[in-house]
Amino acid sequence: MIVLTTPTGQIGRRLLDRLLDTPADVTGPLRVIVRDPARLAPRAREHAEVFQGSHADPRVLAAACAGADQVFWLVPPTPGAPSVEDHFRAFTEPLCEVIRDQGVRRVVTVSTLGRAVAKNAGPISASLTMDERIRATGAHHRALCPPFLMENLLGQAQAIRDQGEFRLTMTEDRVLRTCATRDIAATAARLLLDGSWTGQEDVPLVGPDALTTEGMARVVSEVLGRPVRVRLTGVAQYRAALLERGASEAWAQGLADMAQALEEQGFYGAEAPATPGTAPTGFRTWCEEELRPAVLA
Repeated sequence: MIVLTTPTGQIGRRLLDRLLDTPADVTGPLRVIVRDPARLAPRAREHAEVFQGSHADPRVLAAACAGADQVFWLVPPTPGAPSVEDHFRAFTEPLCEVIRDQGVRRVVTVSTLGRAVAKNAGPISASLTMDERIRATGAHHRALCPPFLMENLLGQAQAIRDQGEFRLTMTEDRVLRTCATRDIAATAARLLLDGSWTGQEDVPLVGPDALTTEGMARVVSEVLGRPVRVRLTGVAQYRAALLERGASEAWAQGLADMAQALEEQGFYGAEAPATPGTAPTGFRTWCEEELRPAVLA
């Protein structure tokens, strides 16, 4: 039995579709934990057992994981959270209890590059700490470790369309490695459908491109057939913009710390080798298939 968290999110939705496309005698029973079941596709409500609520709720999580073999785990971002560390802890502690009490054997988490490298990096540091807490239970564990998600640009589709620009906090000559969420979902599906792996390992997911921020802007321009520039913002500006959009002081500072760490420590940069086996999608392909329709919508 497989339990999925965040089944309506960018990664969880794609993963759930892949599992629903797989014969039921291969997947076994599927369960999903979701706050709003109405957001699930009709076939998901028909073929998966739905547990309504948050996977940070120990009672909901325990009920969903009763008899489960494998769990797909992702801590959702919550910009209003009063503490980044406490937010991750509030989700992770109930999972660790379920693993110990109910014998969940395998856990696949969405984590990040930067283990043993990232320092004081806000949500990145919190995510890596989450992995260590899960591993301390003794469960078999795979941490999916992408760098910058291409889908982060979808939130700027309107600015790309109307102002011909998108914003990043990286400097213009620094390589920013990327990954598409479709590749995270595909890798998660392979792991969840494979009942033979054991141990605790990281699974890097680094796309084939080694583009600077200016290089990303050139690709976007070529795909859209019009000029698009990248506007580089400082960490302080980024933090102020997050506060203006309603983030808590702690969440805004955490993301600012993350941006600072990415710039200074470079663990999403050129030294991260591409992993074509787990992240084959190139940035141009993603722009053609995902960003362009979003900008033109």
